[in-house]
Amino acid sequence: MQRGTFKWMKSLNKSIILNKIRTSGPISRAQLAKDTKLTPPTVGAFVKELIDEGIVKESTLGESQGGRKPTMLVINSSAFYIIGVDAGSQTIDYVLSDLSGNIIDRSSRELLPAITKNEFLSILKDGIRATLQTNPNNKDNVIGIGIAMHGVVDVNTGTSLFTPNLGLTDIPIKVELEKEFELIVKIENDARAMALGEAWFGHTETSDSMMAVNVGRGVGAGVVIGGKLYHGANDIAGEIGHMTIDLNGEVCQCGNRGCLQTIVSGPAIAKRAIQAVQEHQHSSLLDLVDNDIGKITGKTVYRAAKEGDLISVQILEETGTMLGIGLTNLIHIMNPRKIILGGGVSRANEFILEPIRQAIEHRALTPKAKRTKVVITSHGDDATLSGSIALLLEAFFDPERSYYES
Repeated sequence: MQRGTFKWMKSLNKSIILNKIRTSGPISRAQLAKDTKLTPPTVGAFVKELIDEGIVKESTLGESQGGRKPTMLVINSSAFYIIGVDAGSQTIDYVLSDLSGNIIDRSSRELLPAITKNEFLSILKDGIRATLQTNPNNKDNVIGIGIAMHGVVDVNTGTSLFTPNLGLTDIPIKVELEKEFELIVKIENDARAMALGEAWFGHTETSDSMMAVNVGRGVGAGVVIGGKLYHGANDIAGEIGHMTIDLNGEVCQCGNRGCLQTIVSGPAIAKRAIQAVQEHQHSSLLDLVDNDIGKITGKTVYRAAKEGDLISVQILEETGTMLGIGLTNLIHIMNPRKIILGGGVSRANEFILEPIRQAIEHRALTPKAKRTKVVITSHGDDATLSGSIALLLEAFFDPERSYYES
């Protein structure tokens, strides 16, 4: 297989066969022909190509249907690899995964405050280069790089248009990385990448209508409709953090007042906790930061809540209620079957999840809307990284369905 290109997968029938093996394997050639409605000779020819290319392999023998036992086919997951990147506001995380999404290697790079565009690109490249160098045996079998980037992204050009937490604009990530590494690069907003990862890795029952909401230093969402990511007319679909909740509220990084992000993000939680400490001289929260009020973070509030601090519990429960109001607005607009929460704030699920559900129960318009499932991602801190991997898997296994051109 030619490194970094999907040209060999341009045949629709070949893609259909490969994706069927991925979703239904181990599967026989006869069953492939039956399920895809392709002729046995066509299936046989494409399967031979896939085996020769190393992406499919023969496995065990299946059950006999009256004749010889059929040879079963499976994806050769360890034949090729993907570099996944989660480019956040404080760190860039890197993983190397196989075609099943299993993570083989991981590393991280810190981002310093007031970083420049060139410095960001340099750190991004250094981490990818190190990932390749620490896995020399896999280097020639890396099919591409998936980037989950916070902020507004132009997915067609692979450009980071605006990163609010870094204050950078117009970073040509795809152009720079493809020139540097000669690999296919897919870039997506982090929340939308997370949504794709949730749909790809295990939420098939709701992948036709699902929303993933990433709540950390900012707030974003990814919407999956009919199994595909929804981007909107100008690639800003899902920017729910800038939904106005309070016209007289705090000024957001975007310049507007009262955005959801100013109420439910990690920094917003910390700010409310600091105000509570200043008003009440609350000691148990201060004990966790050695009486240094400036060290209070969203994580500190969560730790204090777990230790029984009533003010911290109240702040998190209020956060859940406000997030639930925001999610109710989304339910009325998009009506997803399921909402999956990820990001740092979601770790406080024992304090925020029930208030979220109660807010939806009280405010949603119809009985079915009131019962919209809201769950925490099963991928934990790797939810966005799983999405970066899924960007390449979708383009590799299912190019006709992928949003991107290969």
